[in-house]
Amino acid sequence: MLDLETRIAALKRPTLLARAARFGVDDYRREVHLPRILGVGHLPRPADAIMRLLDHESQMNALRIARAGDYRLAQHVDILIAIAAEAQLMRATRLRLVAP
Repeated sequence: MLDLETRIAALKRPTLLARAARFGVDDYRREVHLPRILGVGHLPRPADAIMRLLDHESQMNALRIARAGDYRLAQHVDILIAIAAEAQLMRATRLRLVAP
């Protein structure tokens, strides 16, 4: 199984989706957005959240590719924003843990 950084780096999405996600990262608020996106009442650790978000994103991307009627662009962008923001948080947390 690939590690999370590799799975995130392997995401290849249309430029417009990726750009929209990058613009949204600064406004991401974990305590507000993550429970809504994942449908949970508690906040999982960043790595756990990323795994669940990647699964959701994969499903959304399949709907996008299939041009399914129930595909929601805004929801897909929200998930991509959350993945990027949670990855930043995971990296920052990891750096704090190993810093002297």
